[in-house]
Amino acid sequence: MNTCGDSIRVMHPLFQEDDDGSIPISPLQLEIGRIDIPLAVTLNELWHSRLPKINNQTGKNMAFAAFYKNRFYACAIWGEPVARMLNGHGLYELRRMAIAEDAPKNTGSRMLKVMRILIRKELPEIKRLISYQDTDVHNGTIYKAAGWVEENKSSVSATGWNTRRRAKMQTTADKIRWGIAL
Repeated sequence: MNTCGDSIRVMHPLFQEDDDGSIPISPLQLEIGRIDIPLAVTLNELWHSRLPKINNQTGKNMAFAAFYKNRFYACAIWGEPVARMLNGHGLYELRRMAIAEDAPKNTGSRMLKVMRILIRKELPEIKRLISYQDTDVHNGTIYKAAGWVEENKSSVSATGWNTRRRAKMQTTADKIRWGIAL
């Protein structure tokens, strides 16, 4: 793990603070706030379990990070739903969420809770949040813990739900759509 001063995981304040060696042991110690999209994309590439690259960043995108003592531990990228049939219905989709291996347990569900509050304040026109779980690599635990509801389960063929070609790294596993009202 790269822990030097030029590491992307280390935030760069005006004056670099000395690290006292302490690490967060609870997700309640993490600060969660907005970051710019390029930084979120870079962090996602470091930690995402299945799709390190993210495409289709159009419309109202928003990114968040969890950090502690000037070090990043998780990131999330939100945007309009990828499924065009869901656009215009007051939905906002969690496109990627990636968490560092050394993040405290329950970081994901804590981030979901805080981001929900922040999105509700910034985008009052949004009525519901959605996200998709890849059943090959995740159990949906963070969504359950954060109060989200399973809305739909879809089988995905190798060509996807429609005629568009899927990315090579994209899974062909079943997907579960989770949602929560704002």
